[in-house]
Amino acid sequence: MADAVSRSIQRPLVIAHRGASAYRPEHTLASYQLALEMGADFVEPDLVATRDGVLVCRHENALAILREDGSVDREWTSTDIFARPEFADRLCRKTIDGQTIRGWFSEDLTLAEIRQLRCLERIPHLRPGNIRWDGKFTIPTFAEVLALVQAHAERTGRLAGVYPETKHPSWFLDEGHFHDGPRIGLCLGELLIRDLLAAAFLDPSRVFIQSFEVSNLRDLKARIMPAAGLDLPLIQLMSPRHAPWDSLLSGRPIDWRGPIDHEGLARYASGLGPERSMALPRDRAGRPDAASSLVSEAHAHGLDVHVWTLRGENHFLPLVHRRGDAPDVPGDLAAEVRELWAIGVDGFFTDNPDRVKGVLKA
Repeated sequence: MADAVSRSIQRPLVIAHRGASAYRPEHTLASYQLALEMGADFVEPDLVATRDGVLVCRHENALAILREDGSVDREWTSTDIFARPEFADRLCRKTIDGQTIRGWFSEDLTLAEIRQLRCLERIPHLRPGNIRWDGKFTIPTFAEVLALVQAHAERTGRLAGVYPETKHPSWFLDEGHFHDGPRIGLCLGELLIRDLLAAAFLDPSRVFIQSFEVSNLRDLKARIMPAAGLDLPLIQLMSPRHAPWDSLLSGRPIDWRGPIDHEGLARYASGLGPERSMALPRDRAGRPDAASSLVSEAHAHGLDVHVWTLRGENHFLPLVHRRGDAPDVPGDLAAEVRELWAIGVDGFFTDNPDRVKGVLKA
C-alpha cells in the first residue's frame, strides 16, 4: 500500500467533483479548468469508453435517457444527442447494473461521433445559471483532462492531481453474459493506465483511482499496475444504498452498512470513499447523530477517508444547514465542512471547490 503521508498535498484534500460542477456543466474542460483556478487539489473525471476504446468523461455511459412516455429525463441526460437526428438509430434499451433504461450510450459511438455532441447542464432546475453554457462544450477525453492539469501545473507551479473513477467496469468488460447485445470487452483499468502512461502522469501523490466495484480495483492492484511498474493509490467507494454490482454478480453481495473489513480493504486500497452520512450519521432534523466509527477504524488500518459529495444548494444539504425553503438557494455548506473536518475526514468530494477551500483556509 502506498504511504498515505507521502501522498499528502495539504489535508484535507479538496476534490472537485466532476470539476467545479456547481458553476459549469459537469465533466467539461471548462468545469475542470475552473476547479483548478479555484484551488482544487484534485479534479475528478468519471470515465466511460467509446466504441473504439477511448476513455471519455461522463458520469454515466448513458448520454441521454428517455422516460417511458418518450420525454427526456434531464436529470440523467448530459448531452444533446436526443436532438440529433443523425443518431436516432442508436436509441436502444439496455439493462445496466440491474436497471433497464432507454437511451443513447457511449459504447455505441466512436470518438469521432462523440465529438459531434455538446454538453448540457444535468440539473437545470437546481442550477439555472449553468443553462447559459448549454451547447458550448464538447465531451473531453481523459487524455485531454490530463493535458489540462499538466498545463495548469506548468503555468502556475501548483501540482494538482486527477482522481478518475471507472464507471460500470463489469459492464464494459462484459464476458458475454451481462446483456443481449454485442460483447464490449473493454477493461477500463487497462485503458486508464494506458492513458496515464501516455501522458507520463505517474506521480502517486497526484493520482487516485476509485470505483464502486471491487474486482476491478483488485485487478489494478494485482495485475494491471504491476505490469506497468506502477503502484498508485486506490479508493474503494461505498454507498449505503447499493452493494457493489460485481459482488452481486458473484453471488456474494457486500453490504457496506454492516461491519467493514478494513483489514481486507487495506490489502488493495489506500482509502475509502463513503457517502458522507456513513461517516457522520444525522437525525431527522439533520443534526449530527451518534458518531460513526468508520473514520477512526479506517485510520487505524492506514486507510484515508474521502467523503462524497458536498454541494452548496439547499436541496443537497442537511436540513439544519438549509437557508429558507428554495431548493436551489445556497445554504450553509461551511457548517457541514466543519462538522466533517472535526471527525478527521481526509478529503471532500465537492461541486463547490471554492467554498470548501475557503473554509479550510479560514
